[in-house]
Amino acid sequence: MNLVLLGAPGAGKGTQAEKIRKALDIPVLSTGNLLRQAIAAGTELGKKVESIIDGGNLVPDELVFGLVAERLREPDCARGVIFDGFPRTIHQAEALDKALAVDVVLDLEVPDDVILHRMSGRRICPNCQASYHVVDNPPRVEGVCDKCGAALTIRHDDQPETVKARLEVYHKQTEPIKEYYRAQGKLRTVQGQPRLSDTVRLVSEALGVAL
Repeated sequence: MNLVLLGAPGAGKGTQAEKIRKALDIPVLSTGNLLRQAIAAGTELGKKVESIIDGGNLVPDELVFGLVAERLREPDCARGVIFDGFPRTIHQAEALDKALAVDVVLDLEVPDDVILHRMSGRRICPNCQASYHVVDNPPRVEGVCDKCGAALTIRHDDQPETVKARLEVYHKQTEPIKEYYRAQGKLRTVQGQPRLSDTVRLVSEALGVAL
């Protein structure tokens, strides 16, 4: 299955992607992770990417899709992939359609005010990129990644003002993708719930997959 996860920053795409990955045994392709890897490498390109992301703006389509296309050529993507945070524009969606057949597009709907509250509690592992929330999805040991034991951090782009800027960009440039995929008959919408388990149940029903 080739699955696209849509939703505003902080809607819970990463958490759902991980549960779907375990159920289907296919990789998650997160453009956010790909871009952060470029930043961590400290290259000239990485510095440009960092400046764009810190401003809450979208990285140019040609740059993003180049990273995605390179990742899709790896063997573990042969049976399917879960796209988390891509595509973000209709142009990217059209380019993706030329590269492979998208089977399902799952839209996670969460109000902006809820997202702003959520983001302040999000913690990320700088080593393996696992995502947690201090209330909704806490690690077993506070401040420590369950998977690799690294100390968890708060990303700069989870700060309130940056989150607001990212939400504005999402509503303006990414939300139109919903209509693009609805016209193809591929869009399935799930309303994010206060309890993670309830959202997981709805996602499971929408996909017809036991999570």
